[in-house]
Amino acid sequence: TLQWETLGKQFVEYEQVAPFLIPEDQQRRLLEFLPLFLKAWEKSAGVIVFPNIQLLASEVSKLLTKEIKRNLNGKPAEEARLALEQLLQQKGETGDGHLLLKSVYLLSQTDLRTMWNIIGSGLPAALMQCLYLFFTVPLKKTSDDGETSEDDAQTQEMLVKIMLNMYKEEQGVEELLAADKLQSLIIATASLWDQCSHSWKVPTGRVLRTISRAQTKNSIVYLQAVDCIKIAVQNLFTLADTLPACDVCEAASIVLCFVKDSYPVSSALLTEFENNDGYQLLLKILLRCEGLQQNEGDPYLDEILDMLTCLTTCGKTELKVSGNIVHPQLPHFDFERTQSSGMTVKNLQPFQVLQSIFQRSNDQHLCGRILAAIGTIWAWDRVNFFLLEWTLQPINQFTDIIHFKPHPVQVQFFRLVESIVLDLSYVPHEILKKVQYLIKENIVPFCTLTALQCLLSMTQKDLLFSDIFRDSGLLGLLLALLRKEAKILRKSAGTHMPGLKEGAEKELNVVMLKMVSALTARSVRNTVVLKDYGMVPYIKIFLDDECYRSATLSILEQLSVINYEEYMSIIIGALCSSTQWELHLKLDLLKSLLRILESPKSHSAFRTCSGFNGLLSLLSDMEGALQDPPPGQWTAVGQNCILELVFYTLQGITAALHLDPVNSNFFQRNGLFEKMAEDLGSLGCFWTQGERQIPVSLEKKRTFAEFLDAALCSSEPFPVWLKNCIWILSFLDRMVKGTLHQESYLKERKPEMREESKDDQEAPQDQEEHPVAFKRPGNKLPASAYILWGNPEEKLEIRDCTIVHPGAVCVMVRLLPKLYKEGHAQLSQEIQCALVDHIQSLVKSEKSRQVMCESGLLSTIITSCQDAFCNDSHPLHLSLTRVFEKLASQAVEPHVLR
Repeated sequence: TLQWETLGKQFVEYEQVAPFLIPEDQQRRLLEFLPLFLKAWEKSAGVIVFPNIQLLASEVSKLLTKEIKRNLNGKPAEEARLALEQLLQQKGETGDGHLLLKSVYLLSQTDLRTMWNIIGSGLPAALMQCLYLFFTVPLKKTSDDGETSEDDAQTQEMLVKIMLNMYKEEQGVEELLAADKLQSLIIATASLWDQCSHSWKVPTGRVLRTISRAQTKNSIVYLQAVDCIKIAVQNLFTLADTLPACDVCEAASIVLCFVKDSYPVSSALLTEFENNDGYQLLLKILLRCEGLQQNEGDPYLDEILDMLTCLTTCGKTELKVSGNIVHPQLPHFDFERTQSSGMTVKNLQPFQVLQSIFQRSNDQHLCGRILAAIGTIWAWDRVNFFLLEWTLQPINQFTDIIHFKPHPVQVQFFRLVESIVLDLSYVPHEILKKVQYLIKENIVPFCTLTALQCLLSMTQKDLLFSDIFRDSGLLGLLLALLRKEAKILRKSAGTHMPGLKEGAEKELNVVMLKMVSALTARSVRNTVVLKDYGMVPYIKIFLDDECYRSATLSILEQLSVINYEEYMSIIIGALCSSTQWELHLKLDLLKSLLRILESPKSHSAFRTCSGFNGLLSLLSDMEGALQDPPPGQWTAVGQNCILELVFYTLQGITAALHLDPVNSNFFQRNGLFEKMAEDLGSLGCFWTQGERQIPVSLEKKRTFAEFLDAALCSSEPFPVWLKNCIWILSFLDRMVKGTLHQESYLKERKPEMREESKDDQEAPQDQEEHPVAFKRPGNKLPASAYILWGNPEEKLEIRDCTIVHPGAVCVMVRLLPKLYKEGHAQLSQEIQCALVDHIQSLVKSEKSRQVMCESGLLSTIITSCQDAFCNDSHPLHLSLTRVFEKLASQAVEPHVLR
């Protein structure tokens, strides 16, 4: 502070004596003061505490202006340029010119009033003359060491920063009009770009862009009066033929900045640009940018495209167009109520440039940027889509040539088409017809695929498109194409024929199937069309290929709406004809079947199409699959996949029996529960030797719930065969209660079940991971609803233990003696006891006893108990038989026990 006070006093003394000094002494006293000022500024970390700073700025700027003019006066261009460089460079400790430049540089960064004083000194015009010389007159240096180069760069940076600070103010631009160097510099950039000083190209561009943003009415009148834009455009036409494209873009972008930035003040420069073929110039330049390497010239190319995009809104009058809205349209579309934001297209000429470039170029970057520009214009105001499409029809015309463009451009284009529907809620019928024709011709498979994906996205948005694409013939076209592909697939019959589709062509088949699926979804009329075309036999051919299967099943599921029998015949037939190892096919078919069986109306068709026998045959096909170790090819399948198939098979049977007395009676009357027990018992995890089991004394006795917990969740090493048995019994337990068809098969533990102990974490990892829980889809059930019980102290009971399917109890009883393995007598009998206790607990409720009595299965179950154990005195036989005989004696109906 003391130092600034001392400097302030010294400057006051200078002010007092300056009027009485000759100019040379004034200059000497000021130059002696400035080093002290700079030193104080450096010591105060750039904070200036100087009361007379505006006067100091004015004095220093006037002196710098005077020195510049003195060095330029009467000299040829090259000499003047060299003199300027010597003036502003640092010499020894410091040169006078460099000292003045640095002082002005610091003062220009203080406040606006100080800047006005600098501007008023005449410095703006002087520095513009310097910039013109530096840009237009390159110097050839004989020596160029690193230190000099660094000094040059610092000097250049200070000079440019001063100009940027001055010319961003309108007052600074007005000061330039007294000289002729502004229009000279603009014209020079348009004519001497290849001859100018390379190191001054970017700084000159920065300065001119700053001036452009601060244009005033007077500066525009000045530039118009000297035909600046007209001459610049003419010169750029010449450069466009000779210079590299990226250089022409850089030069043209500077001129175009003055055109665009001046428009909010006056349209004069834009009119001059348009009247002198400015748009043709830009078209010529931009078309030369084809094939530029990525990022080469991108900033200036993108700048020109952005300015062209902005010029579309530069017009005095609103465009008035009246289009013919073709119906049908989406319910919430109303063109009359479309509000304008003011950013509407008023000038079609710049847009025509963009449109012409897209039509004439196949360059990925150029075409992509133009599509992005169109999207931007639509985003400014939704009315712009209609203004452009009802006048120039860009999207309509682009559709005719899009297949010639690079793949990324095709993807971008169809996203733009898609946004017309998704964002504007408008159905462009004419464009969609052309897209459909593109699909029909299929000139480029990738383009056809992308176009169809676009229409698929629209179809999934609203049901209206199901009608539109049926009436337009697209549905019929897709069915004809799929018929052709199905014949090829049928002919190949699993062999690799040369004509088989791969890559994009195969993906096209997938999307065609998805499209047909979307068109038939919730549309009975379209499903009838599919059936009337005789397509059902052809559609089912696609089931064999996994990539086609999901969409194919979706189509067949829609078919079930009009004909359950036909759907069931196809699915059951495919299940029965699938090979032993096509497990994924079987799983997908079963999951589809379960979705249809949710409708009670489908149960009769399932029964009449031999659905029960078909599903049981799946279990028969897996004979021995769960042996340990698995035999033959079952080794490669994985036991978890086999268990999953068992689960979905039993789930399908349960779904078909659910609340259907006719199906339940059919299943029971035809002995299918016994067949199920036989098939499950032959899977390989159950004991099939048939020798007499000798009772053993049990050291401990666990419940079935505890066994399930121990087998699936704890670190206790359980044999694989026992784990598989327990899983199958848990499926049957859910079937008994009638809830199996409502569960989801989960392969991972749920988070709420992961309260694992350290023992759990140390469990052996070499055994195959088993599914752990069931969950009803869409519901977050309490822990008690999972097939996972806690420890003995906190036993979690299933809330509803009512028996729904008594036949499943019979299956459990038949499997009871097969829960045995030689060498595991203790463990085998323990699990048998647990299962007996569990079966007994199932018949405790009054409702369960009533169901059992009315089922007519008690005698069968008692016989099964007697057949289960060859030894009538076996405690398990006695215990289980006693329960059901007691239940039979209490039965109201006399036919229950014959």
